[in-house]
Amino acid sequence: MKIRAGRFVIQAGFLLCTLLLGSCITRSDQDAFINMESIERQVMVLEGNNQRAMSETFDHSPKPAAIVPRSIDKDGNLMLIPSNDWCSGFYPGILWYMFELTGGDHWKVKADSYTRMLEGEKMNRTTHDMGFKMMSSYGNGYRLTGDSTYREVLIQSAKSLITRFNETVGCIRSWDWNQHVWQFPVIIDNMMNLELLFWATEETGDSIYYKIAEAHALTTLKHQFREDYGSFHVVDYDSVTGEVIARYTHQGYADSSTWSRGEAWALYGYTMAYRFTGRVCFLDQAIGIASFILEHPNLPVDWVPYWDFIAPGIPDEPRDVSAATIMASALYELSRYADRSLGYSETADQILAVLGTRKYRAAPGTNKGFLLEHSVGHMPLDNGVDAPVIYADYYYLEALCRKGKLSE
Repeated sequence: MKIRAGRFVIQAGFLLCTLLLGSCITRSDQDAFINMESIERQVMVLEGNNQRAMSETFDHSPKPAAIVPRSIDKDGNLMLIPSNDWCSGFYPGILWYMFELTGGDHWKVKADSYTRMLEGEKMNRTTHDMGFKMMSSYGNGYRLTGDSTYREVLIQSAKSLITRFNETVGCIRSWDWNQHVWQFPVIIDNMMNLELLFWATEETGDSIYYKIAEAHALTTLKHQFREDYGSFHVVDYDSVTGEVIARYTHQGYADSSTWSRGEAWALYGYTMAYRFTGRVCFLDQAIGIASFILEHPNLPVDWVPYWDFIAPGIPDEPRDVSAATIMASALYELSRYADRSLGYSETADQILAVLGTRKYRAAPGTNKGFLLEHSVGHMPLDNGVDAPVIYADYYYLEALCRKGKLSE
């Protein structure tokens, strides 16, 4: 298995990146973005814009209230979402990371306020995205405060999530919609939701959550990857026999291609699964996925992938900064478990350095307060293309936290 290994190869690649970017990565440019004062000011802009947008959306409509930001629409307006959206936990999570990074109690107060707006989701059995929503919000809140009310919400959320598990398939069902096309769809993103279940077993001692999460990870490992560790976005299973019906994409370029953010989810998910289980097959899978990403001939020299690894218009295809932030955060964790010679933490450092340049960062006070630009939400639907997305900022801040902890 070929892996981009060793500091020399990584640093040489970064030197080339710097040259190709016109020496745009300067120390002052990086410091201006990574400096917490700068980040705080920008997140305050986002909070101000969110409060103004919220005041305009509470119109006694029967629809769920839009409460947190997700992106910017094509007209330049801030897009707000309700609690049942899969992205609803990322903004509270950003506020929790701001509290962790700065120690400012005002961030803690805001994070708590937005987190509690999601409490009703703990009973939601219609979604597989409980981990995304609840671990980013309540999970970070419980980790940082030990508040027992957060714990109870998380445990109930795990109970709701496992109702979607099919023992014959060995997976948690992803979507309920499009049933005329898919019988039992499982998407690669679903690896991210397993953290809630692994956590629930650690917290309660009840092994049911662990067993379901482990089964899902093993089934996904068996059926959702090619020999080169590239992932399929969607696998449709026969819910009666457990057999694979077909493999598709929904957000990638083609059924046979590898959607970049999906591959980043896989890298993060198997690294996390190894953390909880210690199973070598999960660590090997994470390393293989890292190899696919970092050695792919279509990965740009600045580490920010195109939205799909074989999108037809490369090099003129949109980049996906959100995939890069997920990669960086995952690589910091993977560096704790893998051989240091693989240079994962150094690669993550370089991804953060590139994201700190004017090519990808937002100028202060712009971008409605989002930290990063140039992500891709849903390319086939032309939704959130070359736009900021809330999860890019979330995983960027998580990567900063993980970077800091590596040096402790």
